[in-house]
Amino acid sequence: MTQVLQMDSVYKVYDNKIKALENVSVEVHVGELVSIIGPSGAGKSTLLRTINRMIDVTEGNIIFNGVDVVKANKKELKTIRKNIGMVFQHYNLVYRSSVLENVLHGRLANYTWYQSLFKQYRKEDIDSAMSILKMLGLESRAYDRCSKLSGGQKQRVGIARALVQNPKMILCDEPIASLDPQSSKVIMEYLKDIVQTTKIPCLVNLHQVDVAIHYSDRIIGMHQGEIVFNGKPSELTDEVIEKIYGVKMEELISQENHSR
Repeated sequence: MTQVLQMDSVYKVYDNKIKALENVSVEVHVGELVSIIGPSGAGKSTLLRTINRMIDVTEGNIIFNGVDVVKANKKELKTIRKNIGMVFQHYNLVYRSSVLENVLHGRLANYTWYQSLFKQYRKEDIDSAMSILKMLGLESRAYDRCSKLSGGQKQRVGIARALVQNPKMILCDEPIASLDPQSSKVIMEYLKDIVQTTKIPCLVNLHQVDVAIHYSDRIIGMHQGEIVFNGKPSELTDEVIEKIYGVKMEELISQENHSR
């Protein structure tokens, strides 16, 4: 399998001496949907944000698409970020703008400031955005304001914005944390289908262990900044769950169901 991401012995220590990441090593390959699970504060979001250098690492190496992220200059970093699509928990949309325009924001890195200011989008980009919206079942909402959408629809707009970048990888930071179970199912099924059909790898942070087990090709378990599990969903035993969360699988799922 073609490797897209390689993280070797990555550490992140904040000024207050708190270790957010400790000796993290991760590989992600083409065509993989990889979930990162773990309790709040385990380092899941920090890990994701080091990949496109929204957060600088303290120590270690990160190679994305053959480029050294840690040592990248401004021009190289811009290229790295153009090749990584981000999907956020709280959508990060411009609610007064249309669905189509929000999707086209994923192409802004390819435009001058003047073109961006006056919304001079190329026809091929508009066609691409409309095609992606059709794939995600949102073609009929293209000219609606994002403020009129449901949470699940807003997240699909976020996914479309990431896809229109033509990324080499998609990072999803708790994409279903704000959604009801049915909307969460729809989002995860779209993500799974996108990975399978386009082969674009997806690294997704999840709180829901049962969702991770059902949709992932591989699961990474984190505890206090360290990776304590990296394997197939079928290998996620009760013993491993206890190592990640401090409770057994049945109790964890019961807690998750209670919080929904």
